[in-house]
Amino acid sequence: MLSDLTRGMGTQAFRLAAASAAAFLIVSALIVGALFLQTNTLLTDHVVEELHGEAAELARESQGLDTEALADKIRQRAAATGTGLYLLTDANGKKLAGNLPEFPAALAESPTGGVFRYPRAGDAPGIERLAVAIPADVGHDRRLLIGRDIAEQVEFAARVKRTFLWGFGALALAAMIAGLAMGRSVLSRIEVINATSRSIMGGDLSRRIPLSGREDELDDLSQSLNGMLDRIEQLMNGLREVSDNIAHDLKTPLNRLRNSAEAALRDPRGADAYREGLEGSIEKADDLIKTFNALLLIARLEAGVVEETAERFDLGRLVHDVAELYEPVAEEQGLTLNIETEPGIEVRANRQLIGQAVANLADNAIKYSAGMDRPLELRVVAVKARAKSGFAEICVADRGPGIEDKDRERALRRFVRLEKSRTQPGTGLGLSLVAAVARLHAGAVRLEDNDPGLRVVLTLPLAPPSP
Repeated sequence: MLSDLTRGMGTQAFRLAAASAAAFLIVSALIVGALFLQTNTLLTDHVVEELHGEAAELARESQGLDTEALADKIRQRAAATGTGLYLLTDANGKKLAGNLPEFPAALAESPTGGVFRYPRAGDAPGIERLAVAIPADVGHDRRLLIGRDIAEQVEFAARVKRTFLWGFGALALAAMIAGLAMGRSVLSRIEVINATSRSIMGGDLSRRIPLSGREDELDDLSQSLNGMLDRIEQLMNGLREVSDNIAHDLKTPLNRLRNSAEAALRDPRGADAYREGLEGSIEKADDLIKTFNALLLIARLEAGVVEETAERFDLGRLVHDVAELYEPVAEEQGLTLNIETEPGIEVRANRQLIGQAVANLADNAIKYSAGMDRPLELRVVAVKARAKSGFAEICVADRGPGIEDKDRERALRRFVRLEKSRTQPGTGLGLSLVAAVARLHAGAVRLEDNDPGLRVVLTLPLAPPSP
C-alpha cells in the first residue's frame, strides 16, 4: 500500500509539474499579448491625439486667412522634414498645397479619416507607405487633410511583436525544461521511497527512507513515514515480545491452576478438598484475569483509545489522594510513606489513568522496599508531585534493590521481570502500563538511581492557562 501511495504521489507530482508549466505558458502568453496590444494602442493613440491637436490649431488659424495665405502655411508645414502629410484642395478637389499627390481613395467616403497607403516622392515605383489622416475644418470652400506617415511606427510595433514572441518562446522553453527537471527530480525521489517501501514489505522492517537534506516537503513526508515505520517496528517487536512472554510467563500459572485442580480431585477428603481446590483455582483465575485486563488496557493505551474524555484537574491533589490510600499498606510493611505535592499543578488528562499509574508506582515501591535490610531512616517511600520547566513531574522513590542502568529501558516493556524481582509476585506489567499512560498523554517515564533504590519520574505536559 505504501508503494502504491508513493507511486500515485509521483504521478500526481508529475501531473502537477506539467499543469504548472502549462499554466505558466498560458499566463505568459496572456501577458505578452496584453503588452503588445498596449504598446500598439499607445502608439496609435499618440498619433491620433497629435493629429487632432494640429487639426484644431489649423482650424482656428484658418478663420482669419484667405485661401492663398492658408495654402502658404500648408506649404511651409509640408516642406518641413518629418512624417507630417498635408493636402489642401478647393471645393472641386483641385490640389492647392501639400505633399500628398492626391486625395486618398480610401478616405473619400470617410468623414473622420482613417488609414491609407500612398506613394512617397523619391521611392521606387509601386512602393507605397502606410499613413493615417483626419480632415480639418477650414471652411466650406476648402478641404484640408492632415496625416502622419506611420510606416516607421508599424515597423517598430512589428519589432516589439517579434521581441515578445521570441521572449515568449524562450519562456516556454525554460518552463518546459524546468517542468521536466522538477518532474524528474520528484519522480527520482519518489522512486527511492518506492524502493524502500518494497524492501519493507519484503520483510526488512529496519529500512528507512533516506533524506535528501533539502528540508523540503518530500523530506517532511519522508520523516513522517520514517516515524510511522519506527512505530510499526516498535509495535511489531512488542507484539513478538508479548507473544514470547505470554508463552513463558502465563504457562506457569496455568500449570499451577491445572495442578491444583488435579490435586483437589485426588484428595481423599472429598467435598472439603474440592471446595478448597475450587477456591484456590478461583484465586489463580482472578490473577490471570487481572493480567489479561492489564494487557487489554495497555493495548488500548498503545492504540490511543480511551473511553473517558480528558479533563482539567489538579494533579497534586490527585497524587496526594491516591498515595494516601497506600499509607496503611506501607505501615504494615514497616515503611514510612512521605507525600509531598505542590498545589495548583493543573494538567489536562484522563484522571482515572493517571490515578492508575500513580497507584502502580506506589504499589511497586512498597512491594520492593519491604523486607529489605535497611536502616530505619532508609525505610522510606517518597511520593512527590511538582511543576518543573513547563511539565508536571510525579516522582516515586523507594529504597529497594533498584534497577541497573543497562536494564532500565527493558524494564518498561511488557512482561519483563528482572532477576531481582522474581521473588516478588507480579506480572511485569506495572511499569509498562505507566509508560503507556505517559505516551498517551504526550509525557515520558524516566528510571533513575535513588542510591540505594529506584526513582521513577513520570512527566506530563501542564495544561495551558485558562482564558
